[in-house]
Amino acid sequence: MDTMGKTITCLAAIAWKTNSSLSLEKVQVEPPKSGEVRIKIISTGICGSDDHAVKGIIPLKCPFIPGHEGAGIVESIGEGVSSVKPGDKVLTLAIPQCRECSACLNPKGNFCEKQDFLPPSGLMLDGTSRFTCKGEKIYHSFRTSTFTEYTVAPEISVVKIDAAAPMDKICVISCEVATGYGAAVHSAKVTPGSTCVVFGLGGIGSAIVMGCKASGASRIIGVDINEEKFPRARALGVTDCLNPSNLKKPVQEVVKEMTGTGVDFAFEAIGLAETMVAAWDSCHLSHGVCIIIGVSAPGSKFSLSAQSVSTGRTLKGTCLGDYKTRDCFPQLVTAYLQNKINIDPLITHQLPFDQLHKAFELYHSGKTIRCVLLF
Repeated sequence: MDTMGKTITCLAAIAWKTNSSLSLEKVQVEPPKSGEVRIKIISTGICGSDDHAVKGIIPLKCPFIPGHEGAGIVESIGEGVSSVKPGDKVLTLAIPQCRECSACLNPKGNFCEKQDFLPPSGLMLDGTSRFTCKGEKIYHSFRTSTFTEYTVAPEISVVKIDAAAPMDKICVISCEVATGYGAAVHSAKVTPGSTCVVFGLGGIGSAIVMGCKASGASRIIGVDINEEKFPRARALGVTDCLNPSNLKKPVQEVVKEMTGTGVDFAFEAIGLAETMVAAWDSCHLSHGVCIIIGVSAPGSKFSLSAQSVSTGRTLKGTCLGDYKTRDCFPQLVTAYLQNKINIDPLITHQLPFDQLHKAFELYHSGKTIRCVLLF
């Protein structure tokens, strides 16, 4: 059936209000406008940021369709779109790359000014939505909204990938792999023989561990309150596992005792002020590097000893591994296809989209690294 230029009715997950169960609904997806792309989603991962959005920690406007870690096939394109065409395999990008703003033009910047993450509007670049359900406007999530059979995204939030990419799992490149693996190999540039600590052993933390191991770290300490994650973490490369709930002293003190001096690289992949401070305090006073990846609630603040900052440590935030998304994500896909990186261990479960609620149960239980939903 020819759907180009027509509104498509399809199945999608909607968060009608904050902190409520997602509802599977029939939604109407409008054709793409100028500079936009309509995509048939093939797979999407459940990321912690999606859970944060549903819970209201990331304050999206309701009702909205969550999801950002997506892979799909271009169904149609709007006027002026030149980088993709119908039939192309693509990834959705939670952080776009417009190639025009100050962030995109800076060699080190990747937090494009046309992003819809901080703060989120829930609307396309023209200030309107492409989704309706039961006659009501439905908001977008980071201008990606991948928990739906079809979505519309700006061209700058979409990138073409190798036609050989396996669509049932390649979606994790667009967030989990770039964010976690990239934090270690690209943002921090973990060095051979170094010591690392990773706070949070979920999907992103697991990818960080893989990046640390691939970079030749000699010791990787994993920190999490859910010990069910420890066997998988060890299989990925963690050498020591710590549960802060079982320790008689602060975890940062234990890390310093274990290493003698503090770690060379600390990664925070939870999004809590207390774990950010613990990661900082776990670093070597002189040359330690603390990387903050976790997304925290609006208004959250953390404080550090002012005196401790002057010793030489580095505190750095990172988003999507500091990769310029449209430039670099196709390279990550190619690296996977050439067996230079292996994303397979990060995907522990795959479920059909209509089992979304079971997938979220797995996520909340900590029994999965990444669950990918298939359409």
